[in-house]
Amino acid sequence: MAPFAAVAQHTDNAGLKQLKFYEDSLKKLARILVDNDNALERKNANYTFIKTLVGVLKTPDSFHYPFDSLKNISIVNAPDNKFRILAWHIMNDDGSYRFYGAVQMNTVNLQLFPLEDYSPLLKNAEDSVTDNRKWYGAQYYKIIEVTAATPYYVLLGWKGNTIRSTKKVIDALSFKNGKPQFGLPVFDGNNKTRSRVIFEYTRQASMVLRYTHQQHLIVFDHLSPPEPKLKGKPETYGPDMTYSGYRLKAGRWIYTDNLDMRNVPDASDEKYIDPKQQALLDRDAAIKNKSH
Repeated sequence: MAPFAAVAQHTDNAGLKQLKFYEDSLKKLARILVDNDNALERKNANYTFIKTLVGVLKTPDSFHYPFDSLKNISIVNAPDNKFRILAWHIMNDDGSYRFYGAVQMNTVNLQLFPLEDYSPLLKNAEDSVTDNRKWYGAQYYKIIEVTAATPYYVLLGWKGNTIRSTKKVIDALSFKNGKPQFGLPVFDGNNKTRSRVIFEYTRQASMVLRYTHQQHLIVFDHLSPPEPKLKGKPETYGPDMTYSGYRLKAGRWIYTDNLDMRNVPDASDEKYIDPKQQALLDRDAAIKNKSH
């Protein structure tokens, strides 16, 4: 749906024009974040991007504006529409990533919680429960609402990592005293309970990580080393043609191995596309359009 059609019922024409103006400015900055080869230029553009985004997200009715031309930014709404998460990353010169983001609440006063990537300093990331100031940075593509004694949400995301490996993550988000809290000890499996689940694998591979609502099941590729002597070196791991998952039972996620994908509805893969790849796809499409 086009941005104007999506928010027309919430915003007047002047407000829509202002949001569109902001979107165009953010789009130009986002291209620099991804495409510019100079690290300082990327960081400067990011600083301006953050200031601009904070301003626009505090604009009345901005929650309903999709910003769908910002291909390099992940924007995902909660199923109950109580909040949405916006996230993006900057690539460092060494091939690693730093993530940025915000949780925007769908409230009258438009509460906004900045997300500060604390990943390098989290000693035991799978066991950590943190606030928005110590976020395990990622770009999310799916939010799952979980009805439990204390309701919470599960987030599926892409994390990137280094020039050798990529990460994906299953995280949990809850709200304590109205503030976001990341990580929750609800993932049970292999004689251990985790607050979040992290996958690492070779950058040369792609990994399925998706949710099938019909079976209340998070499905993912089982990762293995290419040969036994490389066990313990996740940067060499890749899918081994088998599937595992976490099935929701009484508000908790129970690990399940050796899934038969023939019995899992909707076999489409929710792969996150690296913004750098998206930028190349957009460029190629623009060149193709000009040639016709």
